Amino acid sequence: MKAIVMNEFGGSDVLRYIDCPKPTISEGEVLIRTSFTSVNYADIKNRSGNKAKANFPMILGLDVAGVIEEVFGNNSAFQEGDQVIAFPKSGAYAEYVIAKEQLVFKVPSNVPFEKVAAVPTVSFLSYILTHQIAPISQHDAVLIHAASGGVGTMLIQMARKLGAKQIIGTVSNLEKATIVEQLGADHVLIYDQFSNHVNKLTDGRGVDIVFDSIAGAITEESLACLAPYGTLVQFGNSGGRAGNIKTSDLHSSCRNIKGFSLGTTRASKPEMLQQVAQDIFTLLKEDSFQVPIAKVFSLEEMQKAHDFMESRQHQGKILIKYKKVRKR
Repeated sequence: MKAIVMNEFGGSDVLRYIDCPKPTISEGEVLIRTSFTSVNYADIKNRSGNKAKANFPMILGLDVAGVIEEVFGNNSAFQEGDQVIAFPKSGAYAEYVIAKEQLVFKVPSNVPFEKVAAVPTVSFLSYILTHQIAPISQHDAVLIHAASGGVGTMLIQMARKLGAKQIIGTVSNLEKATIVEQLGADHVLIYDQFSNHVNKLTDGRGVDIVFDSIAGAITEESLACLAPYGTLVQFGNSGGRAGNIKTSDLHSSCRNIKGFSLGTTRASKPEMLQQVAQDIFTLLKEDSFQVPIAKVFSLEEMQKAHDFMESRQHQGKILIKYKKVRKR
């Protein structure tokens, strides 16, 4: 099979398009013939060495959409030919991948396959954030950082569907504002002094929920516009620096900070994903729920896909479409 393999950390040029042995499955696993995968910012961090442990050769990628090629034994919940999305156990940038059955989800026939293919990671993450970690109510003002990215575009739509009173998105430049507004944000800000603008938009009260995937100075400034009893959800570190929080900023204002990692949840509590999968499919079959695609690349163009993500010019998801794999 063809795969994208790296043998060292570094820039996008460490990603090599090569021939690899087709993997073999064990009990509780399925083999998937990949149709699509998506590029997530975690892939960039893993490639550069900011997140992954050195375990070379390495195949990156968090999620796939494809077709069941093989199951193990006679008691599998899946059968050959099922269309699925999955979180593979050893990377997604390959024509065939292995996934544990707990992390495989059959796609209903009434859900557009390419639509769901773009969003396994960001849809599960956004749903859990908005429904379980910091449930949004109709009285809430919500601030969403990196609002034009894959997670951000999902969070905006989920906040709107849940009836948030006010939705504010931040972006790196206002060229990205249009898509954020189209998806349902009431206001779009750039990061420069965003807390001052948020406080003005909320009549000095601040927002009830902040969704923050950037960390660093963005996390620190977010506390300056978080309302009493509000919740800041920290679920990423795309800025590359940890934010510093003072305990004195929390107890007297009754505010709280929650953390969440989809990677940790996949490893430790996969049953959480099974519980929400059907709700996600129900959302995705609605025409009104959009999945913006920034650009589609082929597997052999993975270096270009990574460069495009690192340019921070994309709006929506970066999708990798595989050529149809011939059975042998």
